[in-house]
Amino acid sequence: MSADQNFANLGHTLPPAPKPLGVYKPFLIVGNIAYVSGHGTVRADGSLIIGRVGEDLDVEAGKLAARQVGLAILATLKANLGSLDRIDRVVKVLGMVNATPDFERHPYVINGCSELFAAVWGTEKGVGVRSAVGMATLPDNIPVEVEAHFLLK
Repeated sequence: MSADQNFANLGHTLPPAPKPLGVYKPFLIVGNIAYVSGHGTVRADGSLIIGRVGEDLDVEAGKLAARQVGLAILATLKANLGSLDRIDRVVKVLGMVNATPDFERHPYVINGCSELFAAVWGTEKGVGVRSAVGMATLPDNIPVEVEAHFLLK
């Protein structure tokens, strides 16, 4: 099945593709790599999931927030490429978690985004290299921010 078909079968709704909140491009193609700037927890209605993991959100809510960031990234890809089928593979994911100093499960939280990508492009092409790190704060007090790089077909 195609990536677009896989996504449709998941039954998720894409949020609006986020607009830049500063001086940067949310999406850029250089050669055959698509770079997606850090995206936040934009919901389908345009609102944000807010809060700090380990304080306002538990680990499962943090993981769902990371999935929501993955949906925002998919929205940007579709808005700029027209189809998720133009992606050959996920190359790199950098996940940042707004967490309390004692929180240690950052990789688990970012799995929310990585598992979504694996469901869309399959485990071979939907999983790339990854970093998952904790942050003292993130913009607007969002719990998760993710940036990603994709190889184009």
